[in-house]
Amino acid sequence: MKYLHLVWAALLRRKTRTLFTLLSVLAAFLLFGLLDSVHSAFTAGSRDVAGVDRLVTVSKVSFTLPLPKSLYERIQAVPGVREVTYANWFGGIYQDPKNFFANMAVAPNFLSLFPEFAIPPEQLQAFHDTRTGAVAGASLARQFGWKIGDKIPLQATIYPQKDGSNNWTLDLVGIFHTIDPKQVAQENQLFFNWDYFDEARQFGTGNIGWYVTRIIDVHQADRVAERIDALSVGSDHETKTQSEQAFNVAFVSQFADIGLIVGAIMGAVFFTLILLTGNTMAQAVRERIPELAVLKTIGFSNRSVLSLVLAEAVALLLIGAAVGLLLAGAVVAGVRLRLGTGFPLDQVGRDIWLHGLALAVVVGLIVGALPALRGMRLRIVDALAGR
Repeated sequence: MKYLHLVWAALLRRKTRTLFTLLSVLAAFLLFGLLDSVHSAFTAGSRDVAGVDRLVTVSKVSFTLPLPKSLYERIQAVPGVREVTYANWFGGIYQDPKNFFANMAVAPNFLSLFPEFAIPPEQLQAFHDTRTGAVAGASLARQFGWKIGDKIPLQATIYPQKDGSNNWTLDLVGIFHTIDPKQVAQENQLFFNWDYFDEARQFGTGNIGWYVTRIIDVHQADRVAERIDALSVGSDHETKTQSEQAFNVAFVSQFADIGLIVGAIMGAVFFTLILLTGNTMAQAVRERIPELAVLKTIGFSNRSVLSLVLAEAVALLLIGAAVGLLLAGAVVAGVRLRLGTGFPLDQVGRDIWLHGLALAVVVGLIVGALPALRGMRLRIVDALAGR
């Protein structure tokens, strides 16, 4: 720390060059913060404790293929099963296609399998008693200004009604909250009664999208899953049963491998950043070879010179990374405030900060290594002579 003023002086020696290099580092870590927040949002389901005792059963061929409702009682009779429910993706549009949120038709006991969702008992009872009843997450209700008693019109994109109409009108009878604040993104959903959906839809009556099974012993999950899948072996509706976390990850992977995309983009960005900052550090050290020689002349050791150059590179990366992550946090907060939880962005929290700053240190050491070794190995006589 006692040589910090020397590091700072070296960074300010060429202010314009340092500024543009900092802007490049800032842009790289701004992008890192945004992409990592998206990646964290998509993979959060696989890290949550909630749902470890739940299995999801879908068609073995494709998630989009329906399953017969007759499986319900058969799954319920499987040893190790505590309770079974079912749901069907609806995919309706509210007012504008840009207002996307998850909406699905669910069985009467659906919410009982999700204790992480808190809803007043009277609202839950109203959901059971109201044919066109729907319950929405608190975040979703705030986003659109919904309140209990409102009618919510959804425009069907998959399931028209029997009369050919695409207009489905639901009555909001309940609003649920997530008990764990970290799962607040789960409040961006709307559920409505499956019986109403099944009676009114034009096609697919009697079929469901997927089953959710709550098991008695989480250590027996694999065995229970095998027993459930054995029920439909050799039929035209063979199933695949897996943990809820695995299902969530697989569902996202249908659209894209988020980890691969983020990794590829960030790999390209940081490869370019290493080339840019590496060239900057090499040029800075070349310009200061006489100064480094003077430092050695007055008693600085080879190790001290090495440390000074490395510290300069790391400081440059850390300053840019810190500002970039701060801006990423502000952008994410603004997007979440504007769009609610409908856009998959996790907060730029401690983990992203730690990963970002650690990456800044590593990149700083990489780009500073060769210039620092050159400064450490230079001979005083040759440096002062300009050789």
